[in-house]
Amino acid sequence: MREGLAPGQQKSWEITVTEDMCPSFLGKRVHPVLSTATMISYMEWVARRTILDYLEDGEEGIGHSVSVRHLAPAPVGKRVSFYAEVTRVEGPRVDCRVWAEHDKARIGEGEVVQYILPKAKIEARIRAMA
Repeated sequence: MREGLAPGQQKSWEITVTEDMCPSFLGKRVHPVLSTATMISYMEWVARRTILDYLEDGEEGIGHSVSVRHLAPAPVGKRVSFYAEVTRVEGPRVDCRVWAEHDKARIGEGEVVQYILPKAKIEARIRAMA
């Protein structure tokens, strides 16, 4: 990992909620709002953005854990901002506080933990699970 990744650094990402982001099960839409799964995906993405500039050749980030609460709905058409703030860097471990909000509410918050590891180690682990 390159030098410089430190607590306090932040990244953000903004989306507009679309129909394909709504919760659906077995092809049936449940609500016309941002699904929890989609919210978590964007939270992981914004947390990943905190490490991208610090990856060295031959390294990659890998998810370790996600802990989030979905607090409020974001209807189709609503602009949602996602934020990640690095809270801890300890060896290869990078912890981020994440949250999402729109103009009327904070819609989610939690933590994403990633590790920066050699690609060869990640690939070997994947092969071992095949």
